[in-house]
Amino acid sequence: MTLDSKIFVGLKSTRKRPAPQSEPTGPRCQWDGCEKNGPHRAPVGRDAEGLYLFFCLEHVKEYNKGYNFAADQSDKDIARYQREAAVGGRPTWGTTVNQAPEIPMPSTVRSGSAQTLNARKTAAQRKAQKADLQMRKLKVLEAKAFETLGLSPDATPEDIKSRYKERLKMHHPDANQGDRTSEDELRASIEAHKILKLNGFC
Repeated sequence: MTLDSKIFVGLKSTRKRPAPQSEPTGPRCQWDGCEKNGPHRAPVGRDAEGLYLFFCLEHVKEYNKGYNFAADQSDKDIARYQREAAVGGRPTWGTTVNQAPEIPMPSTVRSGSAQTLNARKTAAQRKAQKADLQMRKLKVLEAKAFETLGLSPDATPEDIKSRYKERLKMHHPDANQGDRTSEDELRASIEAHKILKLNGFC
């Protein structure tokens, strides 16, 4: 019969178990006068890389407070080490910056909006642009847009804006007591104005 038999299940063992050890075995603390175990290691110092002293928790904290790896180094060497440590000891090279082809817009103005770009143009630039637009042949969509708004191709930007507003008021469902029959004309007017605005007519 063995101790694993069903007869012995539930019976307490009378054998004495060994008492648990209060402290793990290991190296003794190397602090003068300390008898505790020293499981915590601390570096010996410069020119002794890979060598460690073993202390208990209390004394390793005390040792680390007074530890200075750069005790024998000059200020110049410490500054060089700090610069190299910032980039991991690798050399760095600056990046080239290409000059902008044109003067950037001030940060107070929202760049890219059509209103801002049009406001920055001088009167002479507007006239030159208008002359260029009149000299070139109108594209099919531009001619259709002028026709939709009922304007000639030599209409001024003010004429285009005022005609666009008129057509919006005339064909909007709110102005027609909810009548939706002129919605197609309203959409056509909006599209025509978009085309003319994108191509610089207004």
